Amino acid sequence: MTQERRHGTGRITVRTYEPTPYDQPPEGPVLSRIHVEEEFSGDIEGTGVVEFLQAQVSEDAASFVGLERLSGSVGGRSGTFLLQDQGTLRGTTVSGDWFVVPGSGTGELAGLRGEGGFNAELGQGADITLDYWFE
Repeated sequence: MTQERRHGTGRITVRTYEPTPYDQPPEGPVLSRIHVEEEFSGDIEGTGVVEFLQAQVSEDAASFVGLERLSGSVGGRSGTFLLQDQGTLRGTTVSGDWFVVPGSGTGELAGLRGEGGFNAELGQGADITLDYWFE
């Protein structure tokens, strides 16, 4: 039985940001792996660790994907779950969408499903949303 959807909001504060290029051709986009550790506050609380793969297509534009494990709580329930991210950098604006990887929830977050996104100015914390429910 699917429960009612809830709308969660919050903020991310980045604690660690470690980019490492892994392919730098003479022409074309540079490919990098970026290790990020962050803190979540608001309706989603806890810590996250994520690995992004990013293609830097110009000086001020990039596309990225990532997988993140969040340890904490959502709507007062605690456990861990995975978020799958995709997004872009345009100028100084970072934005993207994410969804809860089905079957990834543990503890009281078993059965968690959801989708949302994030917006940030480069180097700043992100405003986040997650519309979520439990199966």
